[in-house]
Amino acid sequence: MDTPPVDAFDNTLVLLTVEEAARRLRIGRTKCFALIRTGELESIDVGRLRRVPADAPAEYVARRRAAQRAA
Repeated sequence: MDTPPVDAFDNTLVLLTVEEAARRLRIGRTKCFALIRTGELESIDVGRLRRVPADAPAEYVARRRAAQRAA
């Protein structure tokens, strides 16, 4: 059985790991944690885990695009 490419999106996921969110944004894990820390990228705690809602990366990009258009 063939395995999907590393960056293939699983549209059934509701929550992403920080690494998966970083991969979708094409940024590093450290930068992704920095965006989470400042509140720019939404995340939630699931027990001791940090997860990013699957729609949060796209929302982050939309806000950045709108801010750049307004500038």
